[in-house]
Amino acid sequence: MIELKQLTKQYGKARTLTTALSELDLSIEKGEIFGVIGHSGAGKSTLIRCINLLERPTSGEVWVNGKNLTLLGKKQLQAERRKIGMIFQHFNLLSSATVYDNIAFPLRLIKTPKAEMERKVSELLALVGLEAHRDKYPSQLSGGQKQRVGIARALASDPEVLLCDEATSALDPQTTDSILRLLLDINKKFHLTIVLITHEMHVIQSICDRVAVIHQGGIVEQGPVTEVFLKPKHEVTQEFIRQELDSGEALRLAMQGQANSSSQAVQITFLGSKTYDSILSHTVHETGVNFAILQGTISTIKETPYGQLIVRFEGEERAIEETIRKLLQQGLDVEVIH
Repeated sequence: MIELKQLTKQYGKARTLTTALSELDLSIEKGEIFGVIGHSGAGKSTLIRCINLLERPTSGEVWVNGKNLTLLGKKQLQAERRKIGMIFQHFNLLSSATVYDNIAFPLRLIKTPKAEMERKVSELLALVGLEAHRDKYPSQLSGGQKQRVGIARALASDPEVLLCDEATSALDPQTTDSILRLLLDINKKFHLTIVLITHEMHVIQSICDRVAVIHQGGIVEQGPVTEVFLKPKHEVTQEFIRQELDSGEALRLAMQGQANSSSQAVQITFLGSKTYDSILSHTVHETGVNFAILQGTISTIKETPYGQLIVRFEGEERAIEETIRKLLQQGLDVEVIH
């Protein structure tokens, strides 16, 4: 659906030259919710704006739905952009226009008949839950309501792709969750491809199918969210996960326990239905090992349940090794903490 090939974006000239993206390759499949996460300055906003050529890359190719946008003329590019909706961090609404008129704006640009425009805008107001606010102005809306207007406006031209540029970073946690649920519903209902950039791992974890981690203008890690979240390889990804799980204190306690040769700290990861099974309890009962839970998390990645425990096993060395072996045999991921 979306292919970025050797994408490079530079600003300035000679001594002031800054490289925002460097020979970046990325593939996004039709109908998925794809997240891009990175720190400020990593290049994620430049990346998403290159997809619809709001930022024209210095070199490389941008393919959307089988067309190389970087080769299109102005009129052809405008036609293709109508198939790519975009929502912004700070909403970008017309302050002097009502909710109805903000949503209708892209339809007026293409001279949609009045009856058709009325039908379409009414449907979108219902979709985002703002029927009662159609005649209000942006100044009369909350942040979450403004973003719902932005989403409805982005959907007005029936796009195939929806780009979300830090769409929830200006919102409180409760409102963020409601916007994420709305985006997930839209993805399911319209099979819309959604590309979402953020600096918050919670956003990725909540609704994304796959994720790419961007650092210094390049992709350093990517894959299914369950894999990247539970088994991060790059240090930048590991930092995002640590911030999300806040496991530093548990790791410190685990290392304290390592002073005793008859103990071993491990991180155990459960995924899917195994999250709710009493596998650990049954296993230590069989091996005779005692354990102390230093930290535990049960949550979901999109709609897949997972659990992570940091545990200190106590007992004979052979019994601890047998416990770890049995847990691995039952499909759990066990990482010894050194």
